[in-house]
Amino acid sequence: MNRLYDKYKSEVIPALTNKFGYTSVMQVPKIDKIVINMGVGDAVANSKVLDEAVNELTIITGQKPVITKAKKSIASFKLREGMSIGCKVTLRGARMYQFLDKLVSISLPRVRDFNGVSKSAFDGRGNYTLGVKEQLIFPEIEYDKVNKVRGMDIVIVTTANTDEECHELLGQLGMPFKK
Repeated sequence: MNRLYDKYKSEVIPALTNKFGYTSVMQVPKIDKIVINMGVGDAVANSKVLDEAVNELTIITGQKPVITKAKKSIASFKLREGMSIGCKVTLRGARMYQFLDKLVSISLPRVRDFNGVSKSAFDGRGNYTLGVKEQLIFPEIEYDKVNKVRGMDIVIVTTANTDEECHELLGQLGMPFKK
């Protein structure tokens, strides 16, 4: 099915069971979903920018994003409630594992001056958030067709109860944490 999922089944579950002493396979933490959010502040002035962001996110994830709307009006940003200001995708199952495999093995090593992802980006409940400064690190994005570099937030939601369990799970799956 998938390289990363096979690794999870064969290597990660036994390793986590040994380290944390789980009595059942169901106690072993697993990745629940990955949410990729791209905020497009420029969409307030020009709605075409949002369409480009939606297309890029569709190419990266292989799934059509949902357009997110502003919850509040903020006058200083010329923002009205209900305006489209971003897009997000929730990945589960096979697509989620494919995306994570691509992120860990191809995209993150392409970042300039990359020396690992932060160990302090856990939320206390076993979830991990990662900010990416530019969409160009993904191999599907063609450099010539990009007219603005946009960042995105990648949230990896796991069933782990503690940050330590989540750190170990992602480390076993190949997430390059800083030394």
